[in-house]
Order: sequence, then structure tokens, then C-alpha cells
Amino acid sequence: MLWISSTENEKWSENNHLTEEKGSELTIGREQGKALFGWGCCISEICAKAIFSLSKDKQKQVFDDLFSGDGCGFDYCRLSIGANDFAESWYSYNETDGDYGMENFSIDRDRKYIIPAIKEAQKRSPEIEFFASPWSPPTWMKFPKVCNYGRLVQTPENLKAYALYLRKFVEEYAKEGIKISHLHPQNEFLCDHKFPSCQYSAEEMENFIANYLIDEIGDLCEIWLGTNCWRDNYTPIYNTIMQNEKIRKNIKGAGFQWSATEEIQLFCEDYPDKNAVHTECECGDGKNTWGHAMHVFELYRRSSKGGARANVYWNMVLNEGGLSTWGWHQNSLITVKDGKYEKMPEYYCVKHFSHFVKRGAVLLSTKGEMSSNSTIFKNTDGSIVAVILNPFEFEKIVTIENKNYRLKPRSFNTIKIK
Repeated sequence: MLWISSTENEKWSENNHLTEEKGSELTIGREQGKALFGWGCCISEICAKAIFSLSKDKQKQVFDDLFSGDGCGFDYCRLSIGANDFAESWYSYNETDGDYGMENFSIDRDRKYIIPAIKEAQKRSPEIEFFASPWSPPTWMKFPKVCNYGRLVQTPENLKAYALYLRKFVEEYAKEGIKISHLHPQNEFLCDHKFPSCQYSAEEMENFIANYLIDEIGDLCEIWLGTNCWRDNYTPIYNTIMQNEKIRKNIKGAGFQWSATEEIQLFCEDYPDKNAVHTECECGDGKNTWGHAMHVFELYRRSSKGGARANVYWNMVLNEGGLSTWGWHQNSLITVKDGKYEKMPEYYCVKHFSHFVKRGAVLLSTKGEMSSNSTIFKNTDGSIVAVILNPFEFEKIVTIENKNYRLKPRSFNTIKIK
């Protein structure tokens, strides 16, 4: 029997003592949904810089903790196309005004921190996959001409050039040995942020994908919708775009993040031939509390049960306090301070999923009182793994297949049932 638990005071401990006392029955049912693509995080510039600020031996330890089989074993990660809100400063790959042929396109900026971090991830997780999305087009393509706020100027010349810009990214990363499996046209395309962003209406996004993006990069990688982070925009936005016959035929999936976990289920029900992933969890306030880690568990549980084929955490590593370029303190899996690093509560939450539940695993249905705090998966080797949260301030006994497990208060638990 394998049973690992994590509490605020005992971060990763092995349990082997069952109890005779019967508890709340958790019944395992049939397989549901599609096989998992994997688990991961976003590799951003500030995150990578924080790792490389450490000594060589500590850098190795951090990359091992995140990407090796002994650590989280991440194998499905997100990249940004140009600056995201955790870049050192705002940038794109081509700020030459009017360069519609992308003669001055360059990913050199990423060679300082991001690509070296990706290479370290690949060493430890050889089958790792990457997907990508831009936060903003080059500023000269937008109105106003800024990285934050604004919209893409909707002229045929501009739209064609921007599709070429995205193709160049996929091609240049491929030359570095980094294959982009799929691309989302825009991060949070309904939002007008003070960090890199770009708003689209449903009609603008439909036009760009159907009449420019599919034809330009459809031969290089999959195109997915997204990403969307708001619960009330599914039908007027995603569903509207999917009514376009060309998009319906060519789009392979969609990305949902933050609080849009319920929309994953809607999308999977409406389009069972497509895929869905949870592209980013809610990112906290930089305090890295155990309570927020429990909230992340709930996001992972809801998205997995809704049909997500992957859950991708946001900030993998930040300096203590998690200050973004635009002033928001956010959580991370690991924090760095004074040449040392520490694993945060959300590291242990995520590891309970990613370390034990492997690519290709299928979710199993559950019934019973603790079903709303549980996810149970069947790995390709036939092993059955339950990941369970005890959210209560007291011990909770859970009975699974006639074995009684006494779960510690406010604990994450992984139990290998078979």
C-alpha cells in the first residue's frame, strides 16, 4: 500500500496504519473522459530568472523538484509568445513598425532565461510537451500602440502579418528543439489588462482564426481556442466562434483558466470530439497559505471532473513575495530568498496529482460523501490512484474498497489503491 499525506506541519509523510473504524464510503465507478495529457506549469521570464539566481547545485535541485520523476514530473507546460505579466519588462519579437514580412523577427530575448530553463526541463522530462499563447501582439499592430491595454488593428494587412508572426514563433522554437504542440491565439482575449493584453470580440477572433491563422500555421501545430477566464462568457464567445464551420472543423480544443472550470464541462459536453485543458489556476496574493493550496486542489478537482485533459499551474518559481512586473504579489510552487529556496504549500498540493497520476491516466467516477473532495484515476499500468483532500479541521475516516483511511485535518492525500 502507498499512502502519502501532506499537512501544513508535515509536508510529505508516508502513512501505513489503517483503522478498524469504518468511515464515509467512497465508491469507485467507471472510466469517464479522455486520457490525460499531463500536468505542468508556465515557464515565464521572471520565474526562470529566479531559478538561475541560485547556485548551480540549487538550480539543479529546483529543476529536479519540478520536472524529474522524483519531483512533480511535469510533462505538459505553457509558454508565452513574447512578454506575459511575469516578464522583466514588456517586449515582443518584432517592434519594427510596419514590418509586415517579419524580416526583423527574433526570439533572442528568450535565450537569456526562458529557453535555458526549457532545456533543463527537457533533460528531466524528455517527453514534455509545450503549448503557447501570446499576451500581446507587437505594439505597432495595436491601438493604442502599447503592450498593455488595446486591441489588434483589424486590417487584412495587419491580420495576415500577425498570423505570420505566430508562425515564426513556432518555427524558431522548433529550431531550438522545442516543439509547440498547440497554440491559443490570445491569453484572456476578453480582458483589457494593465499588463500585456489584447482584447478581441467574438467576431474579431472568429475572423482572425478562420481567415488567417488556420491557413498560416495549421500545418505546423494545432490551433485551440482561448484562453478564457470568466464563467459568464462561454455561450456568447466560445460557442459563437465554434459555429463557424471552418473553425469547427480545424480547432482541436480550448483552454480555460482561473474560475472558468465549469465551462470546461460545458465545452466537453458540447464538443466531445475536442479537447479541453485548464491552462492556469488562480494565482493568489503572494502569501502562499495552506488555505489557498486547498483552493487550488478544488480547482484541479473541478477541472478534472469536468473533462480537462491537463492542469497547468501558473508561477513555478518566484522571489519571496511573488511581485509581478505590474505590482501584483502572486503565489508560486517554490520561492527564492537570499540564495535559498523553499517549496510552498501549492507545490505539495500539485505534486499529489502530478507525481502519481501519469500521462494517459483516465479519471474514474466516484460516489459518496467525500466524492466532492476526491479524484481517482486509473494509470496505464492499471494502478488506481486516489487524490483526496480532507478540508475539515478534524480527522476524517474514508472507506475505499473495505479499507479505512484516517485522514489528518486539512490534508492532501494520495492513496494507491491497486
